[in-house]
Amino acid sequence: MILILVGLGFIVIGPMIGFFLALPFYSGSITDMVNSLQSPAADPAIKIPLYIVQASATFFGLIVCPALFLAAERRSVVDFFRNYKVDFLPVVITVIAVIVFMAVNSVFIEWNANVHFPEFAKEFEQWAKEKEELAAEMTKFLTKFDSVGEVLIALIVIAVIPAFGEEIVFRGIIQNQLLRATNNIHVSIWFAAFLFSAIHFQFFGFVPRLLLGALFGYFYYWSGSLWFAVIAHFVNNGFSVLAMYFYQQGTVTYDLESPEALPITAIIFSALLTVALLYYFYKYFENRQSITQL
Repeated sequence: MILILVGLGFIVIGPMIGFFLALPFYSGSITDMVNSLQSPAADPAIKIPLYIVQASATFFGLIVCPALFLAAERRSVVDFFRNYKVDFLPVVITVIAVIVFMAVNSVFIEWNANVHFPEFAKEFEQWAKEKEELAAEMTKFLTKFDSVGEVLIALIVIAVIPAFGEEIVFRGIIQNQLLRATNNIHVSIWFAAFLFSAIHFQFFGFVPRLLLGALFGYFYYWSGSLWFAVIAHFVNNGFSVLAMYFYQQGTVTYDLESPEALPITAIIFSALLTVALLYYFYKYFENRQSITQL
């Protein structure tokens, strides 16, 4: 039910509302705008309207529609964030762990990008590659920044709104629903992460996104607060946006969009540091819960 509502909001209602909200920001005709939205790379003037359409799709699909779902169960989105003190130390651990994990995940990014399907699935592979190329083209267009203002807009559209929306849906609602159904937190976390990755329809990035979804799920489970999953999601997306901007400016030399894995020494060090940070995060909340129960 929640996935149907999300699809309805993200594919139909959100883009439709976003289209009309974006009209004042486009100088051409409605027909021109429709054509440009379908092939944005050919029309730089469509970038701001495209940001608006994307933001509207995410907001209505991943926040408004889930809020309606929760209202039907006499619950609220605010319940996920109410009456919880977010301590500074676990926030810092979350931020560092997500950034360090990017190096580990580069191994899976490279592997997944070069996966070949068996002969009987060649048609699916071709379709998946076409979807991947379209997504890459869209990402390249939206993250080719001409001003700091565009970077700030991109952070809102790519990092802030999805961080709240996707975590409300996949961790707040789906992971909890799965936990009630299976009574197994690990099955719940990984299956929610599977759905989180699958719904992006980017199968040559499926495994890295699956691992990220699981990471967000454990942040939520260990802390008991959706805030940490939201923060982790925001850091992952926001760091990527800023890294691409600074790469374009020549400030950094590593292209985060490259599918190549980092050197093995960096990966091993990052893996060990990620494990240590996650263990400390887990123990921090385990100890705090023990103190609370005394």
